[in-house]
Amino acid sequence: MPNLDDRNWLQQAIDLSRSCPPTTTAFCVGAIIVSADGEVLATGYSRETDTHDHAEEVALTKVADDDPRLSTATIYTSLEPCSKRASRPRTCTELILAAGIRRVVLAWREPSTFVDCEGVELLEAAGVEVLELPDLAQEVQEINAAVLG
Repeated sequence: MPNLDDRNWLQQAIDLSRSCPPTTTAFCVGAIIVSADGEVLATGYSRETDTHDHAEEVALTKVADDDPRLSTATIYTSLEPCSKRASRPRTCTELILAAGIRRVVLAWREPSTFVDCEGVELLEAAGVEVLELPDLAQEVQEINAAVLG
C-alpha cells in the first residue's frame, strides 16, 4: 500500500525526468533510491551522462554494490524498469534485482512503443514489492509526448 512518502518521492522522480535531454527514440525517466530511513542514496535520469543511460541504471551506479542499505531501500521510478534492452548487457530490472532492492514504486507501465516490457512481472516473480501509482501516469505521459507522437 503506498503512503504519502511514496507519492512525494515518486513525484520527485517524475520531476527529475524533466532533466532528460529530449529525444523521440527513448523515454524520459527519473529515478531516486531512498533508504528505509528516508535518506536519498542516489538519483538518476535517462541520458544523464550518455545517450544510452537509463535512469535506474544511473542511480544504481552511484551507490556501492555492497551498501547494506540497498536491501531495505526503495527505488522510485517514473516508468516501469526495462526488461529488454539492446544498448547494454543488463536491463534495469536485472540491475535492481542484483542490487538487492526489494521495493519499487512507479507511475506508469512502459507502453509497447519500443518493446514489450515485463519489468513489473519479473520483479514480482522475484519477490520484489511493486507499487504502481497510476494517477501520476498522465504527467509522465505528458513529459514523454515527443515519443508518444
